[in-house]
Amino acid sequence: MNDPHPKKRSITVMIGLPHLADGKLLERARCLRQPVLVSANAFSRWSKKRGWREWTGWRTNALGNAAGLQSLSLDSAGFSAMVTYGGYPWTVDDYIGLAAAYPFQWWASLDYCVEHQVAGDRDEVLDRISRTIRANIECRLRAEDHGILGSFMPVIQGRLPIDYERCADALSGTIERAGLVGVGSMCRRPIHGPEGLMAVVDHLDRVLSPRVRLHLFGVKGDALPYLTVFAHRIASIDSQAYGVAARAEARRGGRPKSDVVVADHMERWVRAQHARLHQPRRQLPVLAPAVVPVQTQDPWEAAVAEARRQIRELIESGDLDHDETTAPWIEQWAADIYHDRMKA
Repeated sequence: MNDPHPKKRSITVMIGLPHLADGKLLERARCLRQPVLVSANAFSRWSKKRGWREWTGWRTNALGNAAGLQSLSLDSAGFSAMVTYGGYPWTVDDYIGLAAAYPFQWWASLDYCVEHQVAGDRDEVLDRISRTIRANIECRLRAEDHGILGSFMPVIQGRLPIDYERCADALSGTIERAGLVGVGSMCRRPIHGPEGLMAVVDHLDRVLSPRVRLHLFGVKGDALPYLTVFAHRIASIDSQAYGVAARAEARRGGRPKSDVVVADHMERWVRAQHARLHQPRRQLPVLAPAVVPVQTQDPWEAAVAEARRQIRELIESGDLDHDETTAPWIEQWAADIYHDRMKA
């Protein structure tokens, strides 16, 4: 692995906050003096005036409560949006408006996560990587227009380590300029194995420019003793896992999950993460390379694969919107390719 940094670096632990409401949780975050990450979803405004739940914009007043925090960064809420709403309820322009509403330490690009519950097969993983590439490009262009390019953090996606490399290659100029890149689809990933957290970080450490550092979204605390060997590469991690423990404790005790309960769990979580960072480094196991699935030779399936490849290229170039494709459209595209090949 690359280790071009003679100066010892450490991994920063960021607290993921569910909201910025003025209260015990925010007060405790100030006292802990840790950088804070908040999701775009925390500012969402919803309405049922038309008979269904509809996203209607942002509530940005809570940003005024961020005074006193060590720093505040913004996440696009990609996983929550995909699982809860089936996609982003806001546009790129909407999101850039939120990113420009406060001097965030950094704000993450919109991205399309590829966890198994979101992307069920290899084609869907590749489709979502192409959408992520295009979303990064659109966020960067709009960031320039709004004068917030300096705080923009690109985000890469993938299932296999080589997927992240492909995404990073497509965004190489943007990533090199930023010097910091977010790595998505981390929170439900095992530590070890050919698709594990360590395999991804190790691969990125080998292929990225030495000056580029990583932010790992939602990393499990038990991974930290393994990750310290990559402290020269990893700038920060974040998590909101303490909220799950707080909910479980409140349920067991038959009491509400108050901000005080959550704040106590948050403080214990932060201290536990710092203790893990100071544990002896754990050995990185020898990893077998991840295997890329073999493409089928069936003529129809081959036509579908080619249709998807062409559509991905058009999405990445901006000739198709990254939310525009549908299954029937892909099938029709594939049918045209199939018939042309059968005629040849």
